[in-house]
Amino acid sequence: MRDLMTEFRKFVMKGNLVEIAVAFILALYFKDVVDVFTNGIVLAFVAAIFGEPNFASITIGLGDAEILIGAFLNAVINFLLVALVLFLIVKTYTAMKDRLMRSGEETEALTREGELLTEIRDLLATRA
Repeated sequence: MRDLMTEFRKFVMKGNLVEIAVAFILALYFKDVVDVFTNGIVLAFVAAIFGEPNFASITIGLGDAEILIGAFLNAVINFLLVALVLFLIVKTYTAMKDRLMRSGEETEALTREGELLTEIRDLLATRA
């Protein structure tokens, strides 16, 4: 039983699992932020322009059924807003990561350059 608990603790404390859990929790709350932004700001402009609080009232009658075009438009707007924000987050993350990688490569190149210069100095010293 003790080995099982130790193995479980190692599994739970793995970096990737913790990162995924944090990302999942943040995504749940991020959805709330996007919903409030969409319903409170974007769709407020829709209400001001069209006189309706959202597109839900746009329907097409087809016999006894209704095609909910407006609900689809609301979902597309939410999706596009989330996609835009995630695109900006990934773009910023990539730029920061690239900047950090370049600075690390420059440091490594300088270190390698220093090593080569030291070798050259040592070789010249042995010839003299």
